[in-house]
Amino acid sequence: MKAYKSSLQPDKSQNIFDYVQNYARSHSLFVLAYGTGCGAIEIPPTMTSRYDAERFGIVGRPTPRMADVLLITGYLAVKTLKRVIRSYEQMQGPKYIIGFGSCTINGGMYWDSYNTIKVLDKYVPVDVYINGCMPRPESVIQGFIKLQKQIKEGKANGWKHYQDNLEWYRNNQKKVIKNWNMPDYNW
Repeated sequence: MKAYKSSLQPDKSQNIFDYVQNYARSHSLFVLAYGTGCGAIEIPPTMTSRYDAERFGIVGRPTPRMADVLLITGYLAVKTLKRVIRSYEQMQGPKYIIGFGSCTINGGMYWDSYNTIKVLDKYVPVDVYINGCMPRPESVIQGFIKLQKQIKEGKANGWKHYQDNLEWYRNNQKKVIKNWNMPDYNW
């Protein structure tokens, strides 16, 4: 007979305090949606009564300082990348990024444009990608569930990676953003 393992039992690599903290974090995700393209049209249905993302603890927030998840929906140009970096750096840790749609992965239908950011991971740490053009609300919720699982397991550490490798990220950011006039943080 197979032994039943409860999902409420901590992973062996976490102590009980980290486990409880990560469990609570995973069920209260405050989202700042950064809608730059057509993918943003799928966010309102995800939050309304038909799909009801709030039942998973996913709630929208109006400013970066109130959010811990940055949801980037659509393609990024150099100008918008600058704003994404600024918004991400204003968020309090722990913080997470979800790349929404094929545009954040490879530029989507704008892949051959000189001004489109192709791989978002070079500039900010993406914890979860949701693929598709445009991903349906069901896929969006599955992406959030994947992020929640990573947080519970203590594996969603993109924000720590960003802090530890800030110089590498800065060099990549400055290669595409020619008129750099942003503060240089040094956590």
